[in-house]
Amino acid sequence: MWRRQLQKELELLKERELYRSLRLMSSAQGPEVVIEGRRVILMCSNNYLGLAAHPRVKEAAKRAMEEYGYGAVASRLVSGNMVVHEEFEKLAAQFKATEKALLFNCGYMANVGVISTLCDSAEDLVISDKLNHASIIDGMMLSRARFVTFRHNDMEHLEKILKGKRARRKLIVVDGVFSMDGDIAPLREIVRLAREYEAMVMVDDAHATGVIGETGRGSVEYWDLYGELDIQMGTLGKALGGFGAFVCGDEVLIEYLINRCRPFIYTTALPVPVVAVAIESLRMLMEDPSMVKRLKENVEFFVEGLRRKGIDVKNQGTAIIPVIIGDEQKCLAISKRLFELGVYVAAIRPPTVPKGTSRLRVTLMATHTREHLERAIHAFERAFSEIL
Repeated sequence: MWRRQLQKELELLKERELYRSLRLMSSAQGPEVVIEGRRVILMCSNNYLGLAAHPRVKEAAKRAMEEYGYGAVASRLVSGNMVVHEEFEKLAAQFKATEKALLFNCGYMANVGVISTLCDSAEDLVISDKLNHASIIDGMMLSRARFVTFRHNDMEHLEKILKGKRARRKLIVVDGVFSMDGDIAPLREIVRLAREYEAMVMVDDAHATGVIGETGRGSVEYWDLYGELDIQMGTLGKALGGFGAFVCGDEVLIEYLINRCRPFIYTTALPVPVVAVAIESLRMLMEDPSMVKRLKENVEFFVEGLRRKGIDVKNQGTAIIPVIIGDEQKCLAISKRLFELGVYVAAIRPPTVPKGTSRLRVTLMATHTREHLERAIHAFERAFSEIL
C-alpha cells in the first residue's frame, strides 16, 4: 500500500518536471570533470577556489592519516577531541577575528544546532530572511522558539517585526550570500537594527567565506563589521574544498555551545584527514588571497560575456550567477543541451526555488581558465538560441 503511494508521488514529480536523479562523476572535482563518461566544464560546483583536489590538500590528508589514522570514533566530549580539531578552531578564530571557534560536522548541523540551542523556549524569537537556506528554516522549526520571516532583504519589514515582538531572546539569522540568487545581505543595517532592538545576529557565511571581502574572510570583512557579528557560521565544503563547518564568536557563545548544543555533543568528531584538509585549505587562503581576486575576475568576465550575448543574468560580485529561465521544462532542456555541448550546469527547480523561477545556477571557480569561460559562453548562446 505505502509503496504504491510513494510510487504515485514519484510519477507526479515526473509529470511536473520536478523529478530528481543522481549523476555519476568519475573524476576529481575541478574546472573540468568526467560525468557519465563525458568530459565537461563543471559550472555548478561550490568548489569556488578550486582547492578540492589541490596537491597540498591531498598531501595534508595523507600526512594526517599516517600520523593519526582516519576516524576520531567518539564525540569530542568523550575521547574524540584530537589535536587537529583544536588546531583548526584556533586558525578559524584567527581568520574570522573572533575569540573562539567550534567545529561542526556540516553546515546543516551547525545551523540547526546553533539556532535550537540559543532559542529553546517559546519565550524566544527567531527572525529569518524569507530566502534563507533550508537548514536555517529547519533549525527554526526544530527549536522550541517562535519564528517569523521577513521579506527578502527588506529592512523596513525587519524593523516592524523587531518593534512588534517581545521575547526573552531575539535572534536574527541571514545568509551572508544567498545560495540561489547570489545576492548579499545588507548586514550593516541588520546589525544596526539588532543593536537598537537588543537582538543577536547570526550570519551563515557558507557561500561568502573565501568569496567576498578583499581576502575572502566573508561578510565580516566585506562590511567591515569586525566585533559586531555575534555568530558567524562558515562551511568547509565550499570554497575551502573539504567537508564540515565551523561557528565563530566570543568565548561565552562557544563554551555554551560545547555544553548545550545537541548536534555537537552527540556526534562523532570529524575524521582527522578531513580536518587536516580544512587546516591546509584555510592556510592556503590566508597565505594567498589573490585566489579570491582571480575568482572575482572570472565572474566579471563570464557575466559580461553572457550579457553581450543577450542573456540576462543577476550578479552582485559573488560566485553564484543565477540565470532565470522560469519554466521547469525549458530549464531542464537547456541544462541537457549544455551538457551535450560540454558544459554541466544543473537545473534548479521548485521547491528549492519558488515556482516560476526555475534557473541555471551557474557557479564559477578561481581555476576556470579564460578558455573554459569562452567555451561556456558560446555553449550558452547556442543552447538559448535553440530552445528559447
